[in-house]
Amino acid sequence: MSENQSATAAAQRLDTGTAHNARVWNYWQGGKDNYEVDQQVGNHVAGMIPVIRDIARADREFLGRAVRCLAEEHGVRQFLDIGTGLPALDNTHEIAQRIAPESRIVYVDNDPIVLAHARALLTSTPEGATDYIDADVHDPDTILRIAGRTLDFTEPTALMLLGILNFVLDGDEARAIARRLVEALAPGSFLVLTHPTTEPELGGDLQLEAMAFWNANAKPPVTARSSEEVAQYFDGFTLLEPGLVSCSLWRPEPGAEPTVVPQLGAVALKR
Repeated sequence: MSENQSATAAAQRLDTGTAHNARVWNYWQGGKDNYEVDQQVGNHVAGMIPVIRDIARADREFLGRAVRCLAEEHGVRQFLDIGTGLPALDNTHEIAQRIAPESRIVYVDNDPIVLAHARALLTSTPEGATDYIDADVHDPDTILRIAGRTLDFTEPTALMLLGILNFVLDGDEARAIARRLVEALAPGSFLVLTHPTTEPELGGDLQLEAMAFWNANAKPPVTARSSEEVAQYFDGFTLLEPGLVSCSLWRPEPGAEPTVVPQLGAVALKR
């Protein structure tokens, strides 16, 4: 499919009458790439679980800390970012290429507004590469096949799964998708993941009613999982310190006083 055909297909999928995760997430982060319906649903959810804006901010800040850690401390020069969302300040490629201009990044999403913004904004340094794939997380084989045109999977790669497997409602399917993706990674690669949790000590029980509202009024539907369920995605990996924690507590900036959020996060090494 040509770029024009891909853009046309994406535009045909655009639904401005129903709230969509990428746009609502953008609204919670203070962005402007959203519609009235996204704001209405976003406000209602925020009324049910006020910490949701903290979750959106914490997830984004976790991404920045994780990418910097892998690029600076572990020499990672390849990133596969699935479920990218709308471009914001300090996207994965900007952070990585600021540290190492030769870094290669592939973004994956299937929301038409995300794709349109990506084509306009996600550019690369001359030394590196930035590519964007119109694909669904439910189809990992297609993702790997197309990403392999830009990334060399015989070399260490960071697989970024931030807030995406929660849109795969079936637990067995979510684990199978994660396994298929990590199987393609070379030793020395990393898995970077965040996921909403049901853990009551993190306030996870408070968001179950909000998720039920979301699933009735927005798309795609979402689910939360226990820490034990999320930990299964890291089978065969070695977790970096401090392990699987509220993503706001994963290596916070010095002097920061992060708000604990019901969104688990971790970075792990494939040996």
